[in-house]
Amino acid sequence: MGIIRKTKAVETLLQEFSKSGTAISAKLLIERLKSKFNKTTIYRVLDKLEDDGLLHSFLGKDGLKWYAKCHGCTATEHQDLHPHFQCLNCGKVDCLQVPVTISEIPNRKILVSQVLIQGTCEECIK
Repeated sequence: MGIIRKTKAVETLLQEFSKSGTAISAKLLIERLKSKFNKTTIYRVLDKLEDDGLLHSFLGKDGLKWYAKCHGCTATEHQDLHPHFQCLNCGKVDCLQVPVTISEIPNRKILVSQVLIQGTCEECIK
């Protein structure tokens, strides 16, 4: 929704996503950053980064909200139509770059769809 102000909170959250190659839950971000920012600030910045097309969110196991970096999204259109995988053993969540087709539904217009696949990740299988 506009130009992102590079506040300390914005920079810190973007660094968290740069360090991590996987999705991060809002709960984990709050835990990691509680000494620097309050919960309200973290949620406000996450919402802003999502509105600006830098992050996308989805619901994981137990209804926790997760965030991951966007690729090719803008403030007006998200291109994140991909499934997410959550390991039931270690809890890791990542974006899968595999095609998923959502069928059209008669008399409906689909605006948002989320696919969460749960199982065992490559590290836990070993």
